[in-house]
Amino acid sequence: MTFTAVLEAIGQGFTKGLKWAVEYAVPAEKLAALLFPTAAPELVAVADATTLLQNAVIMVEQKYAATGTQSGTGAQKLADVLLLAGPAASSLLTSAGIITSPAYLQKLISAIVAILNVQNLSSTAAIKA
Repeated sequence: MTFTAVLEAIGQGFTKGLKWAVEYAVPAEKLAALLFPTAAPELVAVADATTLLQNAVIMVEQKYAATGTQSGTGAQKLADVLLLAGPAASSLLTSAGIITSPAYLQKLISAIVAILNVQNLSSTAAIKA
């Protein structure tokens, strides 16, 4: 098996795992809220903050795609996402008992971007197959 074939097999396995995670993420949140009703408000706040940041990342990426300046603008994109959704996400996370800082939000946004990039790569691979 070639090195490329090994990487493709790993990527396909990761794609299956990611698909499973996306399908069951919301039901898992609901199940956790049923099992731990006292934690339900915190779970909702964290999910809302994550969704808010994800939507902001997508909007900012679309803005840069429309102007044709997607590459080399990561720092500016991060600043735009923080400006657009940072205070609201920070407030939601604080209401869930999570102490936030600008560095924490930057790491969270970077993680969201990484997940979206993987999803984009897997959907591109699926189109090529």
